Amino acid sequence: LAGHYRFEPRPVAVARGNEKGRVERAIRYIRDSFFAARTFSDLADLNAQADTWCQGQAADRPCPEDRAQSVRAVFEQERPHLLALPPVPFPTEEQVAVSVGKTPYVRFDRNDYSIPHTHVRRTLTVVASLGQVRVLDGAAVIATHARSFDAGAQVEDPAHVAELVARKRAARQHRGQDRLIQAVPISQTLLTQAAERGEPLGSMTAALLRLLDSYGAAELTAAIEEALAREVPHPNAVRLALERRREARGQPPPIPVTLPADARVREVVVRTPALGDYDQLHDEPPRED
Repeated sequence: LAGHYRFEPRPVAVARGNEKGRVERAIRYIRDSFFAARTFSDLADLNAQADTWCQGQAADRPCPEDRAQSVRAVFEQERPHLLALPPVPFPTEEQVAVSVGKTPYVRFDRNDYSIPHTHVRRTLTVVASLGQVRVLDGAAVIATHARSFDAGAQVEDPAHVAELVARKRAARQHRGQDRLIQAVPISQTLLTQAAERGEPLGSMTAALLRLLDSYGAAELTAAIEEALAREVPHPNAVRLALERRREARGQPPPIPVTLPADARVREVVVRTPALGDYDQLHDEPPRED
């Protein structure tokens, strides 16, 4: 309640040994006379009540060094001898260096605040006032949030969440394309020609991956070659080619296999090894010991 009567971080003067009791009595006076049995809705309400208390009850109490006068009267006598306040307010914001892990959040005062996903795995600076939390990368402000005084809260900027969702969606599409091209290299030609025609690559990749799971890499390769030969780079043309090849062999429709959601299972690629080396073992004459 000293200074400007605000509950803000301020520099504290170190008291000498003979002043320790006076400082502690002032703290006890504030605790017993102001905080005791007082209720408040938030910090703004508490500061407003503190300002009223300081300008009223606390200022009208007897001065400890001259009980014939009030604190207000003694302060008015001392006012002409006090230095004027500086034109620029003293910065009272708290600054903390924080290390960001792999998730786009910074932890400050037991709460998590979102940041752009492009700033993970580095050290940033949190600058916090009573009402606002800013996150800086060097001198650049990368995030601004209203401060939360809860514990365990997750304060998010909708723009940060939207950018992260878009990034993850694009990453899933690239992982799907990588898996498809690794299993069926000719599919890259199909996707390239489809992109030139303005086809949505995300849905095309998903459709081709389903065909890969149902028919296998060898059949999908043959069907894509047929679709490219007919100059129809579209999953429907590939699906029709697969069905014609299946019916020509008199085979029943493939039964879809339900896989777990774990990417380590769904995205694994098992390539059929060449068996020629094993055939050569039967052709070699037996060794004579």
